[in-house]
Amino acid sequence: MKKSLISKVIGDVELTRDLTILLLIGGLYALSVALSNTFVNVYLWKQSGQFIDLALYNLAAVILQPITFILAGRWAKRIDRVIVLRLGVISLSSFYCTVLLLGDNANRFLLVLGAILGIGFGCYWLAFNVLTFEITEPDTRDFFNGFLGLLTSFAGMIGPIVSGLVITRMEKFAGYTVMFSISLSLFVVAVLLSFMLQRRSAEGRFYFRRILEERKSNINWRRVLHAHFFQGLREGTFVFVIVVWVYIATGSELAIGTYGLVASAVQFVGYYTVTRLVKSHFRKTSILIGGTILYAAIFLIVFDLSFAKLIMYGIVISIAYPMLLVPYVSLTYDVIGKSWRAAEMRIEYIVVRELFLNSGRILSVLTFIFTITFFPEDKAIPILLMLLGGGHFLIYFFVRGIRFQEEKGGESYSFARQEKGEGDTGETSV
Repeated sequence: MKKSLISKVIGDVELTRDLTILLLIGGLYALSVALSNTFVNVYLWKQSGQFIDLALYNLAAVILQPITFILAGRWAKRIDRVIVLRLGVISLSSFYCTVLLLGDNANRFLLVLGAILGIGFGCYWLAFNVLTFEITEPDTRDFFNGFLGLLTSFAGMIGPIVSGLVITRMEKFAGYTVMFSISLSLFVVAVLLSFMLQRRSAEGRFYFRRILEERKSNINWRRVLHAHFFQGLREGTFVFVIVVWVYIATGSELAIGTYGLVASAVQFVGYYTVTRLVKSHFRKTSILIGGTILYAAIFLIVFDLSFAKLIMYGIVISIAYPMLLVPYVSLTYDVIGKSWRAAEMRIEYIVVRELFLNSGRILSVLTFIFTITFFPEDKAIPILLMLLGGGHFLIYFFVRGIRFQEEKGGESYSFARQEKGEGDTGETSV
């Protein structure tokens, strides 16, 4: 009876021990991010009131993240990947410890905080993706991506609203201290869970440059990399602007929690529906529909900002993100899985993909900094968002030409990654 009930919920999928543990670790990470990371930008905003400070903090994170990915990729070839995962979680724990220790002076160390966060994200997501590559099978790819999205959405439902309630009911920054401490505890639990994963060592050299050059001969790989660059172009700025806009429009952390609750509840249903209904032959169409809706949603808020319109915007993008991300992630890893020596070079493929994704994010934040430096924020930011916001829409025009030569055969290798949306600084990490 119990097995039958589980099958009805998740479908006909075999849950192995390692896959279950990895989902739990991903869920704990998502909950920690939902409880605190969304509010870090607001925490820093309340100390300085300047968009430029938030941009510099996020810029440091997106610059250190790809650098760390490259270093972590080398380490993953020489030591156990589970150890790299622990290094990532320990770095993220250090980030919260540093924020707690700095307190009201956190805005004076923005680059340091951003760097620690970027290092943590780089180690964590490199290891998480490689472990998922090895643990997941081709027939569990869509399930893992979708179910991880479900966990992320569920965490996003309860995390921000709980944090918002705690922060608003406590004096000054006391609530932030409580929530950051809880997030720190969740990361400690994640580290303990990692000891239950089977040890997975690797051998061989790190062929980062060879896989980077693979795009010259592999047109599918080149298209995927270009798509990820434009994905990052939107993510880099939207990830911190939207949550601050919610705070500006309301002046309340509880409003941020409400926004997160509503948006994540819709996304929760969306991920479940897309995971069960969208099949491989419909992937590209789903990506186009999702990307179009995401771009159209921007026009709800750029001309007349209000909390009601932000809520409406949150609902619309929460419908669109699962339609885009679930098939997009699966298609991406189908391309990698059918590429040159995918089994041996899985780490290099992940690192190169992250390099292009974060290049888009870096350009996005640099463009944002340039814009608000030379133009009035109230007029320039909406125009900038309309330009950068087309990133997800453009994904389709790169992936639509992807074709597989099935007659060649070959294995298909699976990865997974917890994609992020807007107002969620979970990084890819999204």
